Amino acid sequence: MSKSNYTVSALKYRPNSWETIIGQENIATTLKQAIDSNQLAQAYLFCGPRGVGKTSIARLFAKSINLKHDPELKDFTYNIYELDAASNNQVDDIRNLNDQVRIPPQRGNYKVYVIDEVHMLSQSAFNAFLKTLEEPPPHAIFILATTEKHKIIPTILSRCQVYDFHRISISNIVAHLDNIASKEGVKFEAEALHVIAEKADGALRDALSCFDLMVNFTNSNITYKEVVKNLNILDHDYYFKFSDFIQKNLIHESLLLFSEIISKGFDGRLFINGLASHFRNLMIAKDERTLKILEYTKDTIEKFKTQAELFDNEYLTDLLSLTNEADSFYKTSQNQRLLVEILIMKLCSLRAEKKKLNFLEAPIITPDFKDINLVHSTKPAQKQPLKEVIEPKEKQSPAKTYEPEKSEIIRPKTSLSIKKRSVAASITGIRQQINQESIAKNEDGGVEVLESSKFSQKLLEEKWNEFAEIKNKEGKIGLYTTLTKQTPELLDNFLIKFILDSEVQKMEFQTQNQLLLDFLRAELKNGHIQLALELTKSDNPKLTQLTSKERFFQMAEKNPDLHILKEKFNLDLEF
Repeated sequence: MSKSNYTVSALKYRPNSWETIIGQENIATTLKQAIDSNQLAQAYLFCGPRGVGKTSIARLFAKSINLKHDPELKDFTYNIYELDAASNNQVDDIRNLNDQVRIPPQRGNYKVYVIDEVHMLSQSAFNAFLKTLEEPPPHAIFILATTEKHKIIPTILSRCQVYDFHRISISNIVAHLDNIASKEGVKFEAEALHVIAEKADGALRDALSCFDLMVNFTNSNITYKEVVKNLNILDHDYYFKFSDFIQKNLIHESLLLFSEIISKGFDGRLFINGLASHFRNLMIAKDERTLKILEYTKDTIEKFKTQAELFDNEYLTDLLSLTNEADSFYKTSQNQRLLVEILIMKLCSLRAEKKKLNFLEAPIITPDFKDINLVHSTKPAQKQPLKEVIEPKEKQSPAKTYEPEKSEIIRPKTSLSIKKRSVAASITGIRQQINQESIAKNEDGGVEVLESSKFSQKLLEEKWNEFAEIKNKEGKIGLYTTLTKQTPELLDNFLIKFILDSEVQKMEFQTQNQLLLDFLRAELKNGHIQLALELTKSDNPKLTQLTSKERFFQMAEKNPDLHILKEKFNLDLEF
């Protein structure tokens, strides 16, 4: 770029013809046709964001109006009057304007008045201008420009043709910067121009200012790295790293990366908004139909597509919800950094929590074995004591055998064909069926052997208590008490014995037994675990069958303090 007679790009490359207008082609076409057909309104209102070409098109429009009727008119500036309403917003300024409007042009057919930032006019100034706008002289045309259309009083709006200018797309800005760079001999990276366009946020004037800045900073060699560094932009790579850490539940790595971002001077809210935008882009990248919405380079879009495959729609929706919630509380938070760090921990833990929740919400299956018989059973089996189930294969460890009077084996629903018969299944048949259950067919028709990892009594108790704590947090206090009152006992062949005090406890326990089985099998990595429930067996006769005297002494035998209580208070009990 030449250093002599230097002019900033925003002025040097300002549109000077209808063909050079960027991003507002529809408005340019409408105004051009209005001039060609001589269908000009008395007042126009150009509204839209800053830096999108409102003033430039107003000047071009004013110039073209007079050139249409007088092509030889070279000095048309005498017929164009510009007023900055931001600094000339009082009623006296508008009165002076009204006085000038009455004077017809010395050459040409029209005098064009361009009032910029018209929303800055005071109420009295609007009222003073209203009469002139209502009945303007035939030679006067007004072009009003504003960034805040809602501040214009309705009586003014109703007397103007309104043109809404939109933000200029990133692709149009990049194409324009590419054209300027080629003319000025500036080397650049395509990704660098995209970053400048994103930074401009739809304002072409801002994009040109950033472009000039980078040309000076990089000595006419604009690179992506230098643009990110100089314009204080948080690199996309940070968000891709964060997403990988979140997907892998790496909390500490995520916190360290956030600390690195803070140390570079970036605001926490900027990070939250950037992360939310990244999740939004991942959602868009999951469907080929919506890829056109992403205004990035091809390489960046491919990165989004690759990473989007690791996230499902529901997961991304939850991530977006958390980031949006954190953004709403950021401004009022007393410790903003802590707020962002809590957000990071929630994001990293979200997938693990969802897996755990899905596991706990699994359907409960409580099979009843009373009327179940195996297909291959030819004769009604005789009822046998449960000792056959737990009896060891070799009579070497009698310590592990037990003979409960009444117990129940709990197992999942079998895939074998089952028929209901009047005779209960034999314990031996149940054992055979349990052994057959350990072999299942996979999706390809092959045979898949279930895990059968060994585990200790101590590990069993830890996982048992962990399940009990889960139920406690769910508010199931009764079940929690039942689970923690007795200790489960590990027997042979991964059979777990658990003693219950009453039928009521047993009924409550059976509502969760399949869930407990699934939990233990998953945590202990053993698909062969079974439960044997046993009611407490009392050697003493029932209290209701005892006399009052027998009942007292039986209770005093368990609690000797009853004798002390009787003597201390000199109680005379009726025996």
